[in-house]
Order: sequence, then structure tokens, then C-alpha cells
Amino acid sequence: MTLAPITAAALDDPRIAHGFFTREGGVSAGPYASLNGGIGSRDERGNVAENRRRMAETLGVAPDRLVLPYLVHSPDAVVVSAPFTDADRPPCDGVATRVPGLALGVTGADCGIVLLADAEAGVVGACHAGWKGSVYGVLDATVAAMLSLGATAGGIAAVLGPTIACESYEVGPEFRDRVVARDGADAVFFVPSARAGHHHFDLPGLIVRRLRDTGIGRVVDLALDTYADEARFFSYRRATHRGEADYGRLVGAIALRER
Repeated sequence: MTLAPITAAALDDPRIAHGFFTREGGVSAGPYASLNGGIGSRDERGNVAENRRRMAETLGVAPDRLVLPYLVHSPDAVVVSAPFTDADRPPCDGVATRVPGLALGVTGADCGIVLLADAEAGVVGACHAGWKGSVYGVLDATVAAMLSLGATAGGIAAVLGPTIACESYEVGPEFRDRVVARDGADAVFFVPSARAGHHHFDLPGLIVRRLRDTGIGRVVDLALDTYADEARFFSYRRATHRGEADYGRLVGAIALRER
């Protein structure tokens, strides 16, 4: 079965295959219905494997050539030169490659999913941009990994896919204090909420600012709110607010097409 992921004009190039996969079109059931891509969930492993196989097929790669790192909410990014298994996936939150036919993916369920490409240089990247990784440098590290492979800053386009929106992300004072203590300029990403001492946090705004600060050529935010759009997206926060035991994971992935 071929899926219909969300794509972005900024990454539309015959040399690139990419997609922000929604929760639709898979075989999982219950809270994972239906295209759950997360092996860290308690979904049946066979269901996740079939869901990922469908994603790989949509991208035009073999199932074992769609690779996703072990996400640890870090500022770390690595260069990937060959497929790896789930058992030996690197612990990091950004990946980059120049190997054709190797699809790089990351999961998310409120955290930002960022796909990047310099089609002319033949370099692609993917980044899981949660609040911690974004604040501490994972976006810079992912761009740096791409530059190390021959990409040029001006040639890189980055697209932020499904992410929890500011109006859906209320945080307490301790959270704001921690972020602002790291960089006072980030205070602009907090908007007072109706609850005393609480704020709405603009994670997409922070991600976009960090990407632009790297000097890359183009940054696009698709403005897709994972929390509000239950029909298309999984959301950790929505599941938590409902007291649900677990949740599915979205996948965004990108590859250089084989010639």
C-alpha cells in the first residue's frame, strides 16, 4: 500500500524523496491507529515493522534502508553512511547522509520533526527537535553534519513538519525559567496564559529561529499542530491530558533518490 505523506514545496526536487507521514494508512490499532512508526511504543512490533515497510515503499527504498536513530533529546547529530538495525541505532537526535537510497527518519508526537536537504550538493538530513534539543543545539549540529558532507549553508532548505503549536503547549514557571536561563533572548517564545504564572511556549517559533540563525538558505514551517489535529497526528500531550497509557509516533523521513 502506498501512503500519502505530507510533502513540502521547499523540498520538492526530483533528486529528493521526502514525507511527513500522518497517522493514517497503517495496520496498528487502538491508541496506535493506524500508522504508528515508534518501536519505543508498546504497539506490536510486527505492526510497527509493517508500518515502516509502507513508509519505505512510499519513499522508494528497501525497508532496511529506512533508518531512524535512538532519540535521546540531545544536542547531538551524526553522519550516517550505511544502514543500521534497530539494535545498533545511534543515540542522537539529528542525522545526515550523502548516500543515495538511504532514507533518514525521526519520530515525533509533539516534538518538532525537521527535514533538510541540499539537493545540489546531494546531502540530506533529519532532526528530532524537542524543546531540550532545540535549546541546547541539535539543529545547529544537524546543519553542521550536513556541511561536513559538502552541503553549503545557502543551499540547505529546512522544513518543520508536525509540531505542537504555541496555543496547545502550556508550561509552568519552572520550565520557562530553565529555558530563559540558558538564553534570555528566548523569553520572546513565551506568551502568558490564563493561569497565573503559566505560559504558552512557542516551540515552532524557537525551532525556526534556531534554523535561521545557522544561516541556511530557506526555512519553512508547515504550521501543523499535532495536539489539535487528532485525525492526522499523534500527540504525547493530548494522550497525557486524557490519561491514556501510551501513544503512537509520527515519522518524517527524507532520502536522496538513486540515479
